[in-house]
Parts: sequence; structure tokens; C-alpha cells
Amino acid sequence: MPKPRILIADDEEGIRESLSLILEHDYDLTFAENGQQALEALRRASFDVVLLDIKMPKLDGLDVLRTLRKAKTKPPILVLTAYQSVELAKEAVKLGARDYLPKPFDRAQILDAVRGILHGG
Repeated sequence: MPKPRILIADDEEGIRESLSLILEHDYDLTFAENGQQALEALRRASFDVVLLDIKMPKLDGLDVLRTLRKAKTKPPILVLTAYQSVELAKEAVKLGARDYLPKPFDRAQILDAVRGILHGG
């Protein structure tokens, strides 16, 4: 059985590396450094979950969500945001994100959130 596919879109290399260490064993990961790369990846392939940062260069997470709103199908999206951006995260949920997690996050939070999305939670 193939591993579920996750797109991780975050401009911070350290966050991408942390998420990779947490998720690489059980999931097939693809990375994007900005919103534009995330949209390109989503056009090329399908994903089971997207982990999306709000504040990114070129195209931020909210713009990605606005673009995806127009798409016929879109994967469930979990927004990752710095604590001071909780209001933006709430806006992201209004735009279609499934949920959000504040940064910094821990291993258990990420795994629980991803598993919850994949198993219909």
C-alpha cells in the first residue's frame, strides 16, 4: 500500500527539516519553499494532506487558500503559524483550511493532526 502523500509548504528550512524528521517514515513527502511552489506542486500531483505556512514569500498561505478555493478538488490543509498569527490562522480556516497548529509544535501535535485528517477526524 502506498504511503499517504503530504505537501509541506514553509519558507523556513528548519521547519521543513523538523517536519521531515517527524513524518518521513510513514509518509511520502514533497516540499515547497513558498506559496507559488506549493501551487505548482498541487497542479502536478495529488496529495492527501497539505501542511501550509501562512507567512511565505512570493505567495503567502492565505493567497494559496484563495486560489485553491476555486479548484474543483483540493486536499485537506493544515495551516502552521507563529503564535502571533493566530488571527491569520482563523482567517485561513474561513478560507477552507481544515485546522491550524501554532508554531512551535511538537512531534505528537503534528502526528495527531495529520492522522486525524487522514482518518476523517
